[in-house]
Amino acid sequence: MIYIVGLGNPGEEYENTRHNTGALSVESFAKKNKLATFENNKKLKAFVTEGKIGKQKIELLLPQGFMNKSGLSIKPLITSKKKAENLVVIYDDLDMPLGKIKISFGRGSGGHKGIESIVRSIKTKDFIRIRVGIAPATPSGKIKKIKTEQKVIDFILGDFKKKETEILKKVFKKVNEALEVIIKEGRSNAMNEFNR
Repeated sequence: MIYIVGLGNPGEEYENTRHNTGALSVESFAKKNKLATFENNKKLKAFVTEGKIGKQKIELLLPQGFMNKSGLSIKPLITSKKKAENLVVIYDDLDMPLGKIKISFGRGSGGHKGIESIVRSIKTKDFIRIRVGIAPATPSGKIKKIKTEQKVIDFILGDFKKKETEILKKVFKKVNEALEVIIKEGRSNAMNEFNR
């Protein structure tokens, strides 16, 4: 079983915010692959759906606690280091420009509260991450740094603008392709292909 988790915050007010990029990516993947509707799993405190890609079983999770408690939804499923290696977590990254994705394995959290919570809960950092850039950038692709902590919070909890939504559609397509490669050919192939 491969577990694919999209990080975000629960509730309508956060639905289209930049901090929900992970959850939006996973919803897009579920839709593209015509998986069953997400159902509320009270035990996991998450919306869950299952399916198959080729011969591989997959389970998609959207944790319904706040970002910094994401690990609580994953802990009951990932009970060993071996299972952790089949975990893919998708989330927003403020250190990359919107439009970019990066696949990594076994890295630090980069200060992301959702990832910190997962590492704490499953007691290993050896799982796959797909980071999706959300940072504003100059036309040349240089990131515009956001100065204060309050401005960072306002930015990540702000809704995507219309122009950004267009870029996002292309990003979701890229994430979908990356997930398929991870599922069918493994993480190394996916990294080689998508981290260039």
